[in-house]
Amino acid sequence: MAKRKSRIPNSVKTVIQVFCILFICIAGFVAFRYYRQYAYQVELKRQERLSKVNFIKKLVPVARQVDKAYGILPSVTLAQACVESDFGQSQLAQKYNNLFGVKGTNKATTALMTTKEYVNGKWITIKARFQIYDSYEAAVRAHAELIKNGTTWNSKQYIHVLKADNYVAQAKALVKDGYATDPNYAGKLINMIRQYKLYKYDK
Repeated sequence: MAKRKSRIPNSVKTVIQVFCILFICIAGFVAFRYYRQYAYQVELKRQERLSKVNFIKKLVPVARQVDKAYGILPSVTLAQACVESDFGQSQLAQKYNNLFGVKGTNKATTALMTTKEYVNGKWITIKARFQIYDSYEAAVRAHAELIKNGTTWNSKQYIHVLKADNYVAQAKALVKDGYATDPNYAGKLINMIRQYKLYKYDK
């Protein structure tokens, strides 16, 4: 006696088909959302890097012209500007063209702002006056003059920086000569120089 074939009711088949279609639609929607988010993040990173590269390119001509005249390596100055101004995005850089966090005392040519300094093994927040510049070029020139001529209390403050003949030695000399309070300052400069190949501007 032949066995009867089991038959799936049409209503069940319809439910299964609808479920499959919904599953495919949901999976496609999730995949699209993921791809769009991924593409957005990639574009953000591309725009961010482009902005950083453009900032560097903007400073290269004046850094090469000024620094070489003062015996300073352009790569180090460029790295300092990138690190200290966050590629020109800091409030100090955007409002006052101060790329290097240079302080001052004259109320007519400075602005009072909040900053962080590394003191006695820890970071503290203080209020300080920072120099106002007319342009990035003026900031770079003032920076070069500071390194070359030293401070008002020590004309040879940065003697080891001027004697250094490569960017690694010069970055380390900035810390040795008391330019920055951050113990990791030299490492940040060296990493910045290597990441963006800033050493090519020293030639």
